[in-house]
Amino acid sequence: MTTGIALVAILALASCSTDETPENQVQESFDVAELQASDETELISEEILNISEDVYATHEISATSKTVYSSDYLPECVTITTVVTDTSVEKTIDFGSGCELPNGNTLSGIIFLSYEKDMEMASKTLSIFLTDFTFNGVAVAGTATLARQRSNEQGNPQSDAIAEFSATWPEGGTATFSGNRTREWVEGYGSGFWADNVFLITGQGTFTNRLGNVYRKEVKVALRRELACRFLVSGVLAFSRNEATASLDFGDGRCDAKGLLTYPDGHTEEVFLRRFRP
Repeated sequence: MTTGIALVAILALASCSTDETPENQVQESFDVAELQASDETELISEEILNISEDVYATHEISATSKTVYSSDYLPECVTITTVVTDTSVEKTIDFGSGCELPNGNTLSGIIFLSYEKDMEMASKTLSIFLTDFTFNGVAVAGTATLARQRSNEQGNPQSDAIAEFSATWPEGGTATFSGNRTREWVEGYGSGFWADNVFLITGQGTFTNRLGNVYRKEVKVALRRELACRFLVSGVLAFSRNEATASLDFGDGRCDAKGLLTYPDGHTEEVFLRRFRP
């Protein structure tokens, strides 16, 4: 079957009816509409972080390999403006009034990205903030900070992100989501072909729905993000509120909009995610 930051989305718990037994009252049910909203924020976080890291990696690879390198992930409708100061590099990534990415997601507005000028550093901090930004019609605001290593213990690039975003859906629903996310770039770094890029994502965070209910999320099995797919293709998230905990399994690697939801009482249900259908 896809955070990702990442990273930071959670299910909303619906209250039990009055004719349920005390045992069933403990097993609060999960509302699928809130599942879709919270899961969509996971993809929003992941895409923002991915684009920022892709733009940074393009600069890093060109600078450290001493050859011209160009990533093919961002299409021609994206305009990138670069300002270099004595100590920093500042990039404006402008999607205009609407720009479709290769994976089918449509973005508008601006991602601002800044980082230290010295490209020989083994690790550095990337700062991100958004202006008039939308993701598939969802208005998104917020900031993120990435502590990036050029090479971790496995020899892969890795970013540890702290992010805090808010979202407003076209129909008026709102949510905030924040958390810590680790993204390990396990395949495709430096290939120049976006579709072979693969990330493993771990971390934890919170999701607050429009009613102010706060839910906690933790990755139990690393989430696999393949850029060739607009969804997470595998991995398991655990969600909790009050005494109830559920989990969402993103599958066996197939690219689809489905997940397997396991309720607090142990029974399972296949659900569709992010307002998408096959």
